[in-house]
Amino acid sequence: MREVTADAARDRPPIRAVTVVIPVHDEADELAGALDAVADAAAVLDVPVRVTVVLDACTDASASIPGPGIDVVAVDVRSVGAARRSGFACHHAGDDVWFATTDADSRVPRDWLHRHLWLADAGVDAVVGTVVARDWAQWSVDAGRVFDADYRARQRRGRHGHVHGANIGVRGSAYARVGGFPATRSDEDVALVAALENARCTIAWDTEAPVATSTRRVGRAPAGFAGALAEIIDLPGTA
Repeated sequence: MREVTADAARDRPPIRAVTVVIPVHDEADELAGALDAVADAAAVLDVPVRVTVVLDACTDASASIPGPGIDVVAVDVRSVGAARRSGFACHHAGDDVWFATTDADSRVPRDWLHRHLWLADAGVDAVVGTVVARDWAQWSVDAGRVFDADYRARQRRGRHGHVHGANIGVRGSAYARVGGFPATRSDEDVALVAALENARCTIAWDTEAPVATSTRRVGRAPAGFAGALAEIIDLPGTA
């Protein structure tokens, strides 16, 4: 992370509103848990939190899950990047607004948004967080050990080396400055973070509020987390 100075913190106004976007494709069995976790994280804040669910080409009962107070956007693009982008496009991208995103198969911790806003008030433009596994039921007995070893091996001084759409936050003005999430079917999170780095935004590579995410073998996005798990865990000699 680029050094956060006192001047940088003073240059940025405090966050006065939060927007959380969750892209969904046929996630009726997961979405309620994700929304409950986000609601718990929002409850500890003293600023308003808007939650937007983006239903992307859903053919199941996902549309019946969001309750009152949840914004719902429907698209038919089969693109997680376009879905995240559509959700944030509905909201003002101001300097005092924090944009955060997670996934329907993920469960954010109660201190997730509090941690993001604490870092934002310290002067960062974006938070790139980590994930932990919800379970390893679909994998070999050694899957957790293999994954943890690979995850730690990628860490470098000052940054953990991972980008997950399940755990990203960015100041609205910085998001708008770099053009937001690209409308791609995968790696939209990686592209956004690269754009923020190229724009010399201050990024916190944070490990303090990891998001618990699904370890399902078949993911919703090509080249997504499920594919990465398969590459790591199913290598010969690792199971």
